Amino acid sequence: MTTPRVRAVNVAEMLSQTARRLPDATAVVYGGTRWTWRELDEGAGRVCAALRRAGARTGDCVLLHGHNHPEYIQALYGAWRAGAAVAPTNVRLTPADVTVIADVCRPVAMIASSGTEAHVDAVRATTGLPAGTLWIGDHQGPDAVAALPAAADGEAATARVEAGAHAWYFFTSGTSGSPKAAILTHDQLGFVTTNHAADLMPGLSEADVSLAVAPLSHGAGVHLLPQVARGAATVIPTSPGLRPEEVWELVERERVTNMFTVPTILKTLAEHPAAGTVDHSSLRHVVYAGAPMLNADRDTALDALGPVLVQYYGLGEVTGNITVLPPQDHRRPQPDGVDVGTCGRPRTGMQIAVVDSDGTELGPGGIGEICVAGPAVCAGYLGNEAATAAAFDGGWFHTGDLGMIDGHGYLYITGRASDMYISGGSNIHPRDIEEKLVAHPAVAEAAVLGMPHPRWGEIGVAIWVPRPGADADEAELLSWLEPRLARYKLPKQLIRWSELPKSGYGKVVKRTIREELTSSGWTAPA
Repeated sequence: MTTPRVRAVNVAEMLSQTARRLPDATAVVYGGTRWTWRELDEGAGRVCAALRRAGARTGDCVLLHGHNHPEYIQALYGAWRAGAAVAPTNVRLTPADVTVIADVCRPVAMIASSGTEAHVDAVRATTGLPAGTLWIGDHQGPDAVAALPAAADGEAATARVEAGAHAWYFFTSGTSGSPKAAILTHDQLGFVTTNHAADLMPGLSEADVSLAVAPLSHGAGVHLLPQVARGAATVIPTSPGLRPEEVWELVERERVTNMFTVPTILKTLAEHPAAGTVDHSSLRHVVYAGAPMLNADRDTALDALGPVLVQYYGLGEVTGNITVLPPQDHRRPQPDGVDVGTCGRPRTGMQIAVVDSDGTELGPGGIGEICVAGPAVCAGYLGNEAATAAAFDGGWFHTGDLGMIDGHGYLYITGRASDMYISGGSNIHPRDIEEKLVAHPAVAEAAVLGMPHPRWGEIGVAIWVPRPGADADEAELLSWLEPRLARYKLPKQLIRWSELPKSGYGKVVKRTIREELTSSGWTAPA
């Protein structure tokens, strides 16, 4: 029996449908300019036509390297309309970083913001870029897409794609290791778009307004998909970096109803004085993801913003679709003996399990690796069969995170398997220590990691950042921790730093902390 070729819906079709339904409604706000859905759609058509004229074909890869900008959105949907798989890269990456990514996905063309010539040259040296480079505007740049020739008949037609067709190469290595390209398909992203709208922002419609405060190359780009599908306008700050006062001004002026953040950004926004002075009553859903949020930071944000926080847990490989914690569950009581808050219940249409080292599913309260199954899981890693086989061992997708499920189906993340260290034969999960350390009134941030020790194998070293105007010494912090932790979990060193190193997406990078400690001449205490 011949397997039929099943057609999928090209992700770009969602923009076309919204442009037909709401042609003159506001699609994007950027500074003093308001772009309509018709203008956004026409620009995507120009990008599609330009790529096709340059020789890009359905199934090719296009690397997208640019700042958050309306033309970035046109480039993203234009590449999809041409049938290409898009590989977005964080604009904060170095040319060498982007070259490593390009060597994995082998793009035929590159779309880049002006001012990133070094990145384009590096990629061209790696892949040749046979279909060339398309330039789009940066924070101060011109309307480059509008200057492209208009599409001739058929040049901007949405490419037919089939089930399983690659749409997005979502590069992920967590906070360590070499980058891997998770394959996100058109049909998978269609499910994710619907699921985000249903689970994270119930009732999302053209009456909503979204604020993009994180790079569109990552989770914020996925968050953009339901906004486009439902016709909700997107507001893009014009500053090249995060300026909390600008964010709060835009929330008040544009009556923003939802935004996507990561815990570090949410913490910064909630603690900024403007959060207590501007009118942010329009907010209904402040979505955060990307890393666990410490209880103390979560409570600060709840006190500042009210019951609008929505947490989701996921990985790039599962496009965020593992669990959701809606506003009403944010102060859900923790089970006895659990010191971390829940990250919520399984997303609609998804299933999770906690398994031991043998792959056996554990019952409520058992701590093991978190695994997931469902339509949001990626199709594997591009050109990396070994990594794909390891990730799907036993049929589940293995997240590499450790956690437990309570009797009501709520998931609790206890840490990364790679973060766990063994000291004197005892397994120690840093998050428990970090939660208690950051609860001290002088501590703004903390990261705990295992460092080698000749007697104990590994010991806990806590790196902490003081709150503005506050201070503490090691003895005070240890006195704070002693009644709150089992003795074997107490860090052997507490080292004050002015800041913690973070990735381009706001995650604390423990690999970099370890490297900085080693390069500075750190030695294990006796």
